[in-house]
Parts: sequence; structure tokens; C-alpha cells
Amino acid sequence: MGGYEDQLRSILDQPQVWKDLRLVRKLGLPQACIAAGYVRNKVWDHLHGYLDATPLHDVDVIYYDLADTDEERDWQLDVRLEEHDPGRGWQVRNQARMHEFSGNAPYTSVEDAMSYWPETATAVGIRLNEQDQMEILCPYGLDDLFAMQVRQSPRYRNTVAYRQRVFEKEWLDNWPLLMMS
Repeated sequence: MGGYEDQLRSILDQPQVWKDLRLVRKLGLPQACIAAGYVRNKVWDHLHGYLDATPLHDVDVIYYDLADTDEERDWQLDVRLEEHDPGRGWQVRNQARMHEFSGNAPYTSVEDAMSYWPETATAVGIRLNEQDQMEILCPYGLDDLFAMQVRQSPRYRNTVAYRQRVFEKEWLDNWPLLMMS
């Protein structure tokens, strides 16, 4: 995975990304990372040679805290991030309770929760460690992301929902080099 990890770090080496990572780290949330479309879109934009970023609907921040699974906490964190960096659509979600919405067994970590997401290329997150180095979480690796392969995650059981999601998000229109399996 080393080669793709280096490429990902290079693509994400942008002032806004570092600002976002530092802001999320300041929250002090266990296992916190920025994930999903935030990472995926930047890679696909880069691989398509786009100079302008594809607009994000939100910035997904995930963390794992069994000690406090109150949904109200997440909403408060959304507001807190919005106060520091408005207009970004911050969406903070504790993965320790997200299994309740999908009918899965309780997740054991952020990375375990990501392994249940619909697509392998979306199951990628980034965070800063104590040494200000970017860490990459990717339960399915980075091959599909960089191959522009849209593939259903093995642990995501609803194929109809997966396909509908891809088409509703218009990924194949936004990034015509994508291949769907």
C-alpha cells in the first residue's frame, strides 16, 4: 500500500486539508478522522485532471467513543466545527452507535465501521497523529480508489441501495473515467 499512500498524501497536501485535520484533532475525539467523499473526491478529481474541486455536500468526521453515544453530542460538534469554519457542512458521527441504523453488529472501531460502508473507494479516512503526520485508514486498501473502480464493499449487504446511491450521486457523470462493478 506504500505507493498509493504516498500518492494520497501528495494529493492531500493542501493548506485546507491540513487546516481541517488540525481542527478535527483539536476536538480530542477518540479515533477521529475525516473520511468518505472528502478523501475520495479529491483523489478522483486529481486523477481526472480537474483544476476545480468537485463540490462536497458535507465534510464527514467520524470517531469512536463507547463512553458517550448520545446523538446530541454529534450535533454539538457539528455546530462547534461550523463556528470555526462556516459553510462547510460539517457532519460528525460517533461510529460506536451507527450500527443501529444499518442493523449490523456493534462496530469495534472507526475502521471496522468503515468496512460496512457501501463502496470500497469511500472507506478511506485521514487524521493527524501527535507528530503532525497524516495517518490513513483504509480497511479495503487504496487500490479501488486509485483504479477509479466503484465496487460494493463486501460487508455492505444491500446491492440495490449501493447501485442507487452511485447513480443518485451522479459519480459516473462527474468522473467519466470511473468503472463500476
